[in-house]
Amino acid sequence: MADIKQFIPFAEEACKYLSASPDPYHAVQNSATKLESNGYVQLSKRNPFTDTVQPGGKYYYTVNKTALVAFAVGPNYKAGNGFKIIGGHTDSPNLKVKPRSKKNGSGCVMLGVECYGGGMWHTWFDRDLGISGRVLVRSTNSDSGKETIEQKFLKIDDPIARVSTLCIHLQSADERRAFAVNKENHLSPILGTQQILENAVEEQLTGNIGEEEEKDFWKKEQEPLLLKLIASKLGIDVKDIADFELNLFDTQPAALGGIQSEFLYSGRLDNLATCFVSTEALIAHSNSECFETDGDVSMICLFDHEEVGSTSAQGAGSPLIAEAVGRVTTALSGGESNHDIRAACVRKSFFLSIDQAHAVHPNYAAKHESNHAPQMNKGVVIKSNANQRYTTNGITGFIVREIVRKAGITPMQEFCVRNDCPCGSTIGPIVASQTGIRTIDAGMPQLSMHSCREVMGIVDLTNGLDLFCAFFKHFRDIDDALEG
Repeated sequence: MADIKQFIPFAEEACKYLSASPDPYHAVQNSATKLESNGYVQLSKRNPFTDTVQPGGKYYYTVNKTALVAFAVGPNYKAGNGFKIIGGHTDSPNLKVKPRSKKNGSGCVMLGVECYGGGMWHTWFDRDLGISGRVLVRSTNSDSGKETIEQKFLKIDDPIARVSTLCIHLQSADERRAFAVNKENHLSPILGTQQILENAVEEQLTGNIGEEEEKDFWKKEQEPLLLKLIASKLGIDVKDIADFELNLFDTQPAALGGIQSEFLYSGRLDNLATCFVSTEALIAHSNSECFETDGDVSMICLFDHEEVGSTSAQGAGSPLIAEAVGRVTTALSGGESNHDIRAACVRKSFFLSIDQAHAVHPNYAAKHESNHAPQMNKGVVIKSNANQRYTTNGITGFIVREIVRKAGITPMQEFCVRNDCPCGSTIGPIVASQTGIRTIDAGMPQLSMHSCREVMGIVDLTNGLDLFCAFFKHFRDIDDALEG
């Protein structure tokens, strides 16, 4: 292996992205900011793309501010040419604040939360937790005098919440043997002690805020000190908070670790590692010399809600991909929607479904099938499953392995689940069945998936970048040489 030091700068950039992206809102915002700084123009989904999207152009748009579509149109694009798409997801298992957040017990002020996704919830205990998400804010338009609702993003890095474990002295023998978590009873974080906070609330409500709460039934069900903290962080009045969508996150920032700094420790590696690397790859490709002769559309699609089944307006089960391909194809055909051209485009397209993969765990090596046990820092993993939990088949697997061979980059690793173990799934089968686009499932290997804090090898970030750039560069030549 090359000197590990050469992989550290890119890994440090990943750390910055991960620490700055505690939720899908911030992940999309941070990716969009990087795209804009490299010449990508934001599109509005409410307006036609025709007369705006042109060959050689670079564009992006968001859906619900939690999903992102970004693409660069090759200067040599012709009607009916294909799309080279990398897909990932912006969401991760976490604790989301319930619609009625106010909660207390045994002298403590707490927060009502709901489990999102299949988290390893025992890992959320005894962590210093912050709060982030989207806040809807009322304001008045200075010109029209009409009320408007603005969306603001919130990120409170202070450790204002904590889910504490029960001390060993109060546990029964059975409880000591197995840490069983009741998700409703045991995961409510503590914000503070009731008497202290109630005194602060009394001071806060001096004036007309109490009258405002009488009018706003939503606010009456929220923790007042939380509303005050949100208002302070956003520089607004409490009365202007109309609603919010918030979640908790571990305030410990992403960091490099291991005896030679060969690992990256962070929350949300599944699947923000993909979001970070795919954004970097698209930018690198659209800034490269090979882009000047590109005749396809190079695209990334970062979906929301993969962890809960993808069935939403911004998930992989939505029309998002099909709509993106259709609208861009129509715009590049002068505004004419031609089913035949679109069908030809789909047949020339390819979708890399990228979601983090399971590296073999040295303490639990028997959980992997011995011939399909990927290791960290050894390359991106192709995922295969004969029962279509993953979409990889003979053709799609060959195409990606051939891209790797032609580019001369780190060979792919292979993962196939044991016959006596269940197999997870991801966005690949959903996108393939919704669009008919050829698809492969792959991902960078990691340990501790769905933990509050996960780990991956830093070399695999570069391996992922190399693969994605090679995909954008070499796919068309390889696909054109493939019979049928």
